[in-house]
Amino acid sequence: MKKSVFLTTIAVAGLVVATFAQPKDGKTDIKYRRSSLHTMIVESENFPQKETILKAFNTAPFPDKYNNHSIDEKSFDQKKYPLTKEEKAGLYKEKSKMGKAASNAADAKTDSASIELATQIEKYLKQNKVANKLVAKWFNRQADGSFDMNLIGDRGSYNASEMQANIAKGSARGTSSLADAGIELIGNTFVVISKFNFVNNEVVAAITRDAAKIAAGKIKIPAAQTAALKSADEAYEKAKEGYSVWATSFLYKLTWNDSTEAVFYNDLWMDKSKIDSKKKEAFDNTDLFKLEFIGDEKAVGLVLFSLKEKRTEEQIIEKATIRTIDAVYAKLQKKYDVFKPKVPLFSGDPITAKIGMKEGLEGGEKFEVLEQTIDAKTGLTMYVSKGTIKVDDKLIWDNRYNAADEPPTTEAGTPAINCTTFSGGKKFYSGMLIKQLK
Repeated sequence: MKKSVFLTTIAVAGLVVATFAQPKDGKTDIKYRRSSLHTMIVESENFPQKETILKAFNTAPFPDKYNNHSIDEKSFDQKKYPLTKEEKAGLYKEKSKMGKAASNAADAKTDSASIELATQIEKYLKQNKVANKLVAKWFNRQADGSFDMNLIGDRGSYNASEMQANIAKGSARGTSSLADAGIELIGNTFVVISKFNFVNNEVVAAITRDAAKIAAGKIKIPAAQTAALKSADEAYEKAKEGYSVWATSFLYKLTWNDSTEAVFYNDLWMDKSKIDSKKKEAFDNTDLFKLEFIGDEKAVGLVLFSLKEKRTEEQIIEKATIRTIDAVYAKLQKKYDVFKPKVPLFSGDPITAKIGMKEGLEGGEKFEVLEQTIDAKTGLTMYVSKGTIKVDDKLIWDNRYNAADEPPTTEAGTPAINCTTFSGGKKFYSGMLIKQLK
């Protein structure tokens, strides 16, 4: 079966701590500055189960660690961004003309198709000014080009009116809340572009079996050769069933620094009180905003069928697709420190947090416990380390997609685990942030 591909894109932005609320169901709701996500499906060619996988991605529960930061872009067809001969010629040079993503892919010795894809992605991002649109989303840009601070104020617990007044006074650079919002929220905006393959396991299993038989044919001892051939056939029978969903994700980060911030507030910002068509046009055309390539990761999910399975084939593929997506996000978070989310403790005694198997926890992982403070001199948010904790491998929350539909793993009468338990300290409290250590 031929491998086929489609892509998805996700944008993510900064988080922090916060307040507590008591919902009607009696459960404590911890509110904090969450990362913000933009998701989009990017298709290329047709492939088996395409509609099922696309539907699974579109209807998947929105990740509860992030705010929805969707922009209008919902598709990216790589065929619409062909590479010129000059661009292809430069792909394997140390400094690719199309930017850091392609050169990193080349350094990693990936195949030519992946290198070309990385270059096409950057071409798409640049031509469609995706970075501009992410910034526009943060400042609630309207059709007339005006901005406001309402979204930033809401997500960061800032006074939006006060922030806008400071911009109008021309005091943006000296205002701590504006600088803090830039660092905490805008400066931590990410884009993740993922490539998916849907592969018949039988194809891969047959290739592995044939290779094993070739190796077995070189064995001189008859008995050993027979055993090796039998082992190759048995391995093939076990591995040939079902399908696999493969995902490769490319991670980008929005560049937001002092110089970018200064140009935006001084030359591009305007609110409803003073509409300027020239500033509107300047924002539409500016190349000020950029996305920096951070790295990539891969994950695979198995789609297996059995006579005991009560779900339909579509439901089984949907489950595997969503879990593969979660797995590749978890790998990106573990590999790239800048992309790791901070998560609030749900309780301090015992030490628990709403994080689990979906985030890749297996037991024994270490997390740093952070307390949010304000720097008295700068007015900026700071995080002070208060110690480390470790995941209890016997008390990990299974928060993977459709985990509730699987057979329970706890003993009869044991309450279901709804959060992960940690060990390592006694002075921690609800709302403190934790961040996984390498």
